[in-house]
Amino acid sequence: MYKKASEFARTMVERTDRELVVTRTFDAPARIVFEAWTKPELFMRWWAPRSGSMSLLSCDMDVRTGGKYRLEFGRDASNSMAFFGKYLEVIPQSRLVWTNDEGGEDTVTTVTFDETGGKTLLVFRELYSSKEALDEAFVGMEGGMPEQLDQLDELLSTLEVGVATP
Repeated sequence: MYKKASEFARTMVERTDRELVVTRTFDAPARIVFEAWTKPELFMRWWAPRSGSMSLLSCDMDVRTGGKYRLEFGRDASNSMAFFGKYLEVIPQSRLVWTNDEGGEDTVTTVTFDETGGKTLLVFRELYSSKEALDEAFVGMEGGMPEQLDQLDELLSTLEVGVATP
């Protein structure tokens, strides 16, 4: 088992042969953290790591069980790649489960949002069909995911007043 506390103090990245697990606690209620994951206008503000050479060019999300998503990354429209899949389970403010269909592998991502005392423990799990598939996806993800969650943390600190109503 690989286990590493990132340079971003509150993010933990763990991996087994087929599963990647990232945990982080945010100083925000689950309803706001959930909205940052499910509203395209918010998701586009934090998902692409700033240190990377690509940005999130488009984000289409139909966030409901059976709905689909499509994300397009790149330097520009002529030099981009798409990630897409469908939502298997959507429980508002609590749980998201989706497929990652672009690679031909059966990868499933589960994100849970557990709130205690106004803080949200986020657990991000990606289960891959094989060790080799995770090995390939893990390249760049190890540093990128903590950076993404750091960017989410920055965004959340600006949203608490104006976003999400209970």
